[in-house]
Amino acid sequence: MGWLFYTDGRVKSYADEKAEIARLCTFEGDTRKTELVKACKVGSTWYAAARVTNRDGTPVEDATYVTDPDGSITFAAVFLTRYDDGCWGYKDMEESAGPVESRAPLSLLALLSELKDPDSYAHAWRQRCQDWAAIPDYEEGDKIKLATPVTLTDGSTCQIVTATHYRRGRQKRRCYRIEETGGLVRLSKASLAGSELLSSTKGAASPVLAEFLAGRN
Repeated sequence: MGWLFYTDGRVKSYADEKAEIARLCTFEGDTRKTELVKACKVGSTWYAAARVTNRDGTPVEDATYVTDPDGSITFAAVFLTRYDDGCWGYKDMEESAGPVESRAPLSLLALLSELKDPDSYAHAWRQRCQDWAAIPDYEEGDKIKLATPVTLTDGSTCQIVTATHYRRGRQKRRCYRIEETGGLVRLSKASLAGSELLSSTKGAASPVLAEFLAGRN
């Protein structure tokens, strides 16, 4: 399915977007009905968990999803969104259609029904979401070894960095100090996938605290 843009200006804010996602995930047919369970926005993409039930109360039979004990199935939907000349638009797809965007929170994934085919598009998409969630959120002073060296704009590479920050106005911006040169570099979250924590400031307890903890052993 392609993009659909609203030219009437009905969607202008985060609350408007969320309400529209809820509307798009809520409908009734002759035999089934669907309702929104949870919606989360990550960047410009909305992730939704939608629950399907039969109107007559019988269990839902589906080729992709295992029926839950209450007779329903819950699937994930992905909504790409953007504003074009002030008009909000979206492109939606179901998780089994193989969406590229895969940053759905684990709390949303936990609501979904189990999949029948472990080799399905939906299974691969859920795994990518889990892999993304598993990327560490490093703290100030953490020393990190990247899974693979990162090539910088000057052609050099770096692999061991320390989490730090710089200031822009009143804001603190995350960056990383390069072990070899001492220079600073910005790294995307994706470049931290598979990285290894070499040392942490949390582990460097004060001598007083270390002595106190040793005395309790």
